[in-house]
Amino acid sequence: MKRIWSFLCIVALAAGQMPAVASAQSAAATQSAGFTTKAKQAYMVEAKTGTVLLSVNENQSFPAASLTKLMTMETVFSAMKRGELSPDTVYPVSENAWRTGGAPSGTTTMFAALKSQIRVDDLVKGVIIDNANDACIVLAEGMAGGEAQFAARMTARAKDLGLDRSVFANATGLPAINPTGVPEAESRTTARDMVELARHIYATYPDFYPLYAQPDFTWNKIFQRNKNPLLGLGMGIDGLGAGFAEGSGFAFVASVERNGTRLFLAMGGLASDKDRMDEAKRAFDWALSSFETRVVFKPGEVIGQAAVYGGNASHVDLVATEPVDLYLPTNNPERLSGNIVYHWPLRAPVREGQTVGTLKIAQGGRVLRQVPLVTASAVGEGTLTNKATDALMELMFFWL
Repeated sequence: MKRIWSFLCIVALAAGQMPAVASAQSAAATQSAGFTTKAKQAYMVEAKTGTVLLSVNENQSFPAASLTKLMTMETVFSAMKRGELSPDTVYPVSENAWRTGGAPSGTTTMFAALKSQIRVDDLVKGVIIDNANDACIVLAEGMAGGEAQFAARMTARAKDLGLDRSVFANATGLPAINPTGVPEAESRTTARDMVELARHIYATYPDFYPLYAQPDFTWNKIFQRNKNPLLGLGMGIDGLGAGFAEGSGFAFVASVERNGTRLFLAMGGLASDKDRMDEAKRAFDWALSSFETRVVFKPGEVIGQAAVYGGNASHVDLVATEPVDLYLPTNNPERLSGNIVYHWPLRAPVREGQTVGTLKIAQGGRVLRQVPLVTASAVGEGTLTNKATDALMELMFFWL
């Protein structure tokens, strides 16, 4: 049985209003307190605290298009970290890679020559900096034997990372067309999954992340500038990618860091490249100028209690192991609320430092942050009288 213990987190702490989730059918601009966006899907998180600043249809699926390449790269990075391949591993350029993603395709490419051999290090730079489709296919074929096999691996890897609403049909995000001209399955994702993927790449692969902001790449005497249009906004954006799909519009996932604050933002369903640029700039400007970090609970500070069954104490204090801080609006004060959720009752013995529950901090019904809670002390097994009393209490609560 889950038990929820509710409280006001801190009366003096002010939090501004967070965005309301927009109706999927609404074509009008989505309004949130202090911010309006044209995006049909949007999700923004402050990296250090995990505070959600903006959420608009964040779990609504849309075509991933070139955002697929983020998952392609994560799959490659993961394999390199495990030693499956190295920067010096060499893969051949097949006719399929050359025709589908190379110069004959008319899509973004690193101009890999047919039947040439390319190092993984160059292919990675080609994907991240040049947005190269041929590099994606060469990596997919080299690592898995074909794009279909690699796409299945990408989807499985996404599930491992908790990106449950994302599925990938190929390594590029290009529309898949069968020989009869009928479109096949496409890669699909959500704004939330893209933000979580970007946060994962940033935190897990610090040696590769700077490539997303590298301004250009020269390979085989071919000079190309970074294809990410958002890098030109001049506001500190240092990644990650942009995409477009017919019928769905323009999308992006981006990160910016300023004065120690890092934000991750994904948007989809924008009508034009101009809207994409404008909305990215406005959203980041709003979040960086209207919020500040505040500590709600200090490490080790008692946040609540959990009932213990059959122990020498009836309750145990719950604490967080790190500061519980939030990135909160400086205006429009409103109280925060908190719920402690745990499986009731805990059964003795209970170890000190045992993770037993989750603190959910919300404002206006929207969860801003979830924090694991651990026990502040140990609880040993109680006497037979303790156990009998607790059994009676559990029976009473069960029928209630």
